[in-house]
Amino acid sequence: MVATFKIAVLGAQGVGKSAIVRQFLYNEFSEVCVPTTARRVYLPAVVMNGHVHDLQIMDFPPITAFPPGLIPLCPLQEWADVCCRGLRSVHAYILVYDICCFDSFEYIKTIRQQILETRVIGTSETPIIIVGNKRDLQRGRVIPRWNVSNLVKKTWKCGYIECSAKYNWHILLLFSELLKSVGCARCKHVHTTIRFQGALRRNRCTIM
Repeated sequence: MVATFKIAVLGAQGVGKSAIVRQFLYNEFSEVCVPTTARRVYLPAVVMNGHVHDLQIMDFPPITAFPPGLIPLCPLQEWADVCCRGLRSVHAYILVYDICCFDSFEYIKTIRQQILETRVIGTSETPIIIVGNKRDLQRGRVIPRWNVSNLVKKTWKCGYIECSAKYNWHILLLFSELLKSVGCARCKHVHTTIRFQGALRRNRCTIM
């Protein structure tokens, strides 16, 4: 049986979250920054340790706030905002920031806190991975890597990975760790290999 994992990718404008997704899916990078203005949904399949897994990767434009929990008088509140549809029902969150931009880190810090405060009480914990993009520009880093890693792993209890979408560095590692974090039983406690089934799902993208 093929399991489908829903993943939300969030971050401030210009941090490279869409570039990370496209590098993972298509092994390509563009120097031209095109702002994400609508939710993009990708439906790839990956092979990990010989087993196929369907992914639903949702690339969201910057949001002002994480959608609140359902209110009795407005049970469809989450679905009222097209940009946020499906954001509360994913299996994992990727929060991307630019290691050269302090404000982008403050943005994901706020979004992470809102996720914790608004997710339904009593449900299983949803994994959150913090991603520091643009490692190739590390000379312009605004916060020491150790400080961020220590905060994220020890205080926030989240995963932390730095990557470079431009040079395809640690992109596969990011999604490999993500699948392990969402409870893929076959991916735990073994050396994980991951291969993207591009030929099968390359054109399955929906802009909503």
